[in-house]
Amino acid sequence: MRFKKPLDVLLKEASATGEGSLKRTLTSFNLVALGIGAIIGAGLFSLTGLAAANNAGPAVTISFMIGAIGCAFAGLCYAEFASMIPIAGSAYTYSYATMGEFMAWVIGWDLILEYALGAATVSISWSQYLVKFLHYFDITIPPQLTMSPWETVTLADGTVVSGMMNLPAVFIIICLSLLLIRGTRESAFINNLLVVLKVAVVLVFIAVGWGYINPANHVPYIPENTGKFGEFGWSGVLRASGLVFFAFIGFDAVSTAAQEAKNPKVGMPVGIIGSLVICTILYVLFSHVMTGVANYKEFKDSAAPVAVAIAKTPYAWLQKAIIVAILAGYTSVILVMLMGQSRIFYTMSKDGLVPKAFSNLHRKFQTPYKSNLLFAGFVSLFGAFVPVRVVGEMVSIGTLFAFVLVCVGVLVIRKTDPQLPRPFKTPWVPFVPVMGVIICVIMMLALPADTWLRLAGWMLLGLIIYLVYGKKHSVIRNQGNSVTLDPPTTPFTK
Repeated sequence: MRFKKPLDVLLKEASATGEGSLKRTLTSFNLVALGIGAIIGAGLFSLTGLAAANNAGPAVTISFMIGAIGCAFAGLCYAEFASMIPIAGSAYTYSYATMGEFMAWVIGWDLILEYALGAATVSISWSQYLVKFLHYFDITIPPQLTMSPWETVTLADGTVVSGMMNLPAVFIIICLSLLLIRGTRESAFINNLLVVLKVAVVLVFIAVGWGYINPANHVPYIPENTGKFGEFGWSGVLRASGLVFFAFIGFDAVSTAAQEAKNPKVGMPVGIIGSLVICTILYVLFSHVMTGVANYKEFKDSAAPVAVAIAKTPYAWLQKAIIVAILAGYTSVILVMLMGQSRIFYTMSKDGLVPKAFSNLHRKFQTPYKSNLLFAGFVSLFGAFVPVRVVGEMVSIGTLFAFVLVCVGVLVIRKTDPQLPRPFKTPWVPFVPVMGVIICVIMMLALPADTWLRLAGWMLLGLIIYLVYGKKHSVIRNQGNSVTLDPPTTPFTK
């Protein structure tokens, strides 16, 4: 017997109002901005240069297109679920309703890693760019307070300094966590401002840089493979698509806010598909200009590849504006990731799979403040004491895994509950979800083997926690609400 969360229970939770329920404050515009806030950030300003220099060359634009196609198939599936089951929890909730509790735990645990690791990584990059920005004003933060204990830097006088902790990374995580506790509406307002700022600078970069594209930098557009899989050639384009997929988790974050949307039946499809379309266009144009203004080889080992490109134009003064946009971009990414993280944990707590304390809402602000505080500490530890490594693959594989399960979920629920009202229906089923599964799996297979090992280790830890705590405290199991594999989703009672 496979324990599923009955859809009537989910819909009842989604329609609940008053004390103990999340406030519905987000408009369609807020949801699109939320998606853009998560998508335009580390992927655009950092991973584009790395993927071009190490894997795809100028063809990183094709990598973004491949990633966007996989996202489009998965996004259409997400939109059906988000409009039909407008409740916090994203892919975790959808898996619970279609494939049962165990698979829901698997994807929920996967999403926890995805969002936590993503937020921590971006906070470290935020710290690096803050240091660069402050240098323009002759303000210096001691390097010991901007690095992890495992990192060193050589100063101008030759002195080698070891890090103690990355204090700016901790600062931004705590500030944004406190903002999220203050309220979703306030967080969305700040996010909207940040999105407007960074999109404006992105558009300025595209407009200014377009006139300085050197066609020679785009030849050859797909550099010849070096003989190793993933190093240029078509295998490099495919590997790069897996790396930059980190940047496409924005619409997944939109779905975590479904329970706080004013009109989720309309707002969720608009937020998910709208943010994906807008950001894909900006990504392709931005990467085309960046690899045209400067040769892709110049981005290797560059902490700020966009600044490298800007330096090739007469508008070097734009470097300051670009860094401001990057800081704004990273801030909104961290904000959305921390928000999505707490909402997934909030939903898992309500289901009994993690302690009930984390589904308690703040008496005044009606936000899951204990989840926010937990992850403020957890993510801060990563940001403060873990050195910057190539973790985009880890975030990407978690995202791709979530997308695969959502696509499979649409196939399952179309079979088990064909008559269920669907405000938004995924078109061309089964073609769209099947293609979503195929493309996402191909991109997962293109990622390095050690990424799979890290994912396996995290999942093993999650399995132990589920068997020791989650399974015993599951609300569905303890209430006896379950369904078998064959009939439609109908609750049983003792």
